[in-house]
Amino acid sequence: MLTRRLLLSTLAAACVTVTSPALAQSGKNNFSTYITPPKFNAADQARITKATSYLQGLRTAQGRFEQSDFRGRKTQGAWYLARPGKIRFEYDAPSSLLIVSDGRHVKMWDPRLKSFDAYPLDETPLSLFLSKQIRFDQGVVVTAVSSSPSGFTLKARDRRKQVEGSITLNFAQSANGALTLKDWVIVDAQGRSTTVRLVSLTADSPLKPELFVLNKPQLKK
Repeated sequence: MLTRRLLLSTLAAACVTVTSPALAQSGKNNFSTYITPPKFNAADQARITKATSYLQGLRTAQGRFEQSDFRGRKTQGAWYLARPGKIRFEYDAPSSLLIVSDGRHVKMWDPRLKSFDAYPLDETPLSLFLSKQIRFDQGVVVTAVSSSPSGFTLKARDRRKQVEGSITLNFAQSANGALTLKDWVIVDAQGRSTTVRLVSLTADSPLKPELFVLNKPQLKK
């Protein structure tokens, strides 16, 4: 069972995959603190380009997901995507958690604990998938590419040296070259991993706008 504390720690750990705009504009960072990404051969660079194009073209989608954490605990539920900016995760009972990005904030509602939290979208790992222009050469950089008979994986991390952790995106590739995002694995600074596997993905789905609205419930006193 995924507890609220674990979910919050997972989101916090995964923030290593994004760069906060406020921090980038503060002038406190300089290029000497950035990692230098490896030079990829033509085949691997083509995979990075193909993955970027695929994610950029994924406008609306829905399906089912399964999530497992470093302790072996598993949850599942439904997910909905409307890029740019919007996504919804509905966890099945007994957790019944809701995570919704409305384009500006990621909001979380835990009905069992009656707790509601909100975070700027740019400070969560979801911004990697939801940004208007997906890039793997700015705040987030690819550090490794590996291929297999069924597809390939990209490992990425925050460009800043002082930020630890990584995210690995796994893509399946069909015989005609078409890609499908299968799962992503987040590893935090302590080496703890969380995997989100997309059990199903239906692209170009008509979705209701209210799916991406989550207001703080009015609790009875």
